[in-house]
Amino acid sequence: MTALFSQRSPGSDSPNGWQEKRDAAVRRKPSVMLGKVLYLDKLTVSFDGFKALNELTLHVDPGELLCIIGPNGAGKTTMMDVVTGKTRPEEGAAWFGNEIDLLALTEPEIVQAGIGRKFQKPTVFEFLSVFENLELALADDKSLWHTLVARLSRAQRDRIDEVLQIIALGAERTTTAGVLAHGQKQWLEIGMLLMQEPDLLLVDEPVAGMTPREAERTGELLLSLAGKHSVVVVEHDMDFVRSIAGRVTVLHEGRVIAEGDMDKVQNDPQVVEVYLGE
Repeated sequence: MTALFSQRSPGSDSPNGWQEKRDAAVRRKPSVMLGKVLYLDKLTVSFDGFKALNELTLHVDPGELLCIIGPNGAGKTTMMDVVTGKTRPEEGAAWFGNEIDLLALTEPEIVQAGIGRKFQKPTVFEFLSVFENLELALADDKSLWHTLVARLSRAQRDRIDEVLQIIALGAERTTTAGVLAHGQKQWLEIGMLLMQEPDLLLVDEPVAGMTPREAERTGELLLSLAGKHSVVVVEHDMDFVRSIAGRVTVLHEGRVIAEGDMDKVQNDPQVVEVYLGE
């Protein structure tokens, strides 16, 4: 489950294992990275001769809500897989935050560095309450012994209450997650990521299968997160993208073909040809 892989856990090699690994990942960053939360530089990934990413270069600014669109096979999922350590590129670089070389870290270490990812299908603990799901997602020691004996501190309870308010599920705090509506499960999973206090959130097709009201509420939620967090949204629903996006990046065949506000990219001849079909 996504939530299980998204917990911040201590280094397994030694008490200082994570810090040592993080220090090893710090490199002299390229000057173009200055001021960026995420910078991907000429990433190339091939599967059986097909280039899923073809010298992909893009960036995310601090506090930005960036929308990434593109047809199926454009490289959107592969891009997120590289950022989160699931896929290793053949060429290129991926820099995050304070000079961190993401390609030097494992998937759990990338989560610890401050990147959270939400997949399209919500993966919550359906037999636990909304509150208990958020409690399990706390950025804390996840060893079995600690989980069995730990008691929530006042600060942790306050943080859960804060996140419940952000995701508008305060009234459902004792509700079993399995009976929530589809949109509410999506918001709960976003809340579980927020419990880990990430600097960067990657959100994959958040409004797929939602009602218009749920989609509207999801847009409000994502907009409320921008500023405190940097948010990257991959989405196919153009009306939804228009409602939330400041900057839109269009991918095709593993590279950026257009970038700008929604009006600009919708009127780009190449985007019209390969994606929008209008």
